[in-house]
Amino acid sequence: MGKILVTGGLGFIGSHTVVELQNEGFEVVIIDDLSNSSIDVLNGITAITGKTPVFEKLDLKDKPKVQSFFKKHQDIEGIIHFAASKAVGESVQNPLMYYENNINTLVYVLQELTGLPKANFIFSSSCTVYGQADVMPITENAPVKPAESPYGNTKQIGEEIIQDTCKVAPSMKAISLRYFNPIGAHPSAKIGELPLGVPQNLVPFITQTAAGLRDCLSVFGDDYPTPDGTCIRDYIHVVDLAKAHVVALQRLLNNEHKANYETFNVGTGVGSSVLEVIQSFERVSGVSLNYKMAPRREGDVTKAYADTTKANSELGWQAKSTLDDSVQSAWLWEKEIRNL
Repeated sequence: MGKILVTGGLGFIGSHTVVELQNEGFEVVIIDDLSNSSIDVLNGITAITGKTPVFEKLDLKDKPKVQSFFKKHQDIEGIIHFAASKAVGESVQNPLMYYENNINTLVYVLQELTGLPKANFIFSSSCTVYGQADVMPITENAPVKPAESPYGNTKQIGEEIIQDTCKVAPSMKAISLRYFNPIGAHPSAKIGELPLGVPQNLVPFITQTAAGLRDCLSVFGDDYPTPDGTCIRDYIHVVDLAKAHVVALQRLLNNEHKANYETFNVGTGVGSSVLEVIQSFERVSGVSLNYKMAPRREGDVTKAYADTTKANSELGWQAKSTLDDSVQSAWLWEKEIRNL
């Protein structure tokens, strides 16, 4: 199997994807600047797969270092690009950081990739490109609306950059995977979501509150036009999501793609409200959560869940885990790292 570069490969989704790639026999090289991840994740990957991927600590904003990395690794056959800042609220507060980190790094990686003999590229995109979609579930043909946040805008711009590059670089083939809401952890409880500082996502906030690290969970907005007033999202188990990257990559490597640039939604097709996620957690853990209602958070859409027909039929992939499965794996991981 070929050599695959995974940028941000020690992050939450990246690390689980590295595991699935190694399980399929790929040789993996990881780039990560450890700005929102830990070097300890490398040990977890090794413990699960029995193989340690090559790791280089590198800031992709440093263009000369990116260039020297690719000079050293000219036999890379594909890149899965995760490295990016990803918190909606933080992006509203600090847009320039998001544009620098998410756009500049993508451009520098693509400049090097297009010079390689095999330029296969999987982009970590997001359902945020749809903004507040008019119709549920969301298909890949839904209009890309003005972004609700700078984070969402970086994903829209990123897709446009990749699409433009595919038009002029004959060797370039790319797939953008538009994720919905990844949660959970590897069933071994050796890797999982490990946010540095205050979590930006719902499920780690839930598990940290249940573990006693946080006094109370804030539910942002209870006045949305949904059955219980809270936002609805499509929560997908991170291992299911990781496997989608492997099949998308194999589609490019095997020349099964229908165009040089393709997009796929990656979700479960089921929408769950914030309160339903809390109830799921309480059900599988037996822990009663302390939570309170708080004002809406800027940049959040009311509801978003996927139509996964295209990924199911063309990639032969579908999500296997239920919401309860996902939440339970996240709780096992939290208990493991807190020695509970």
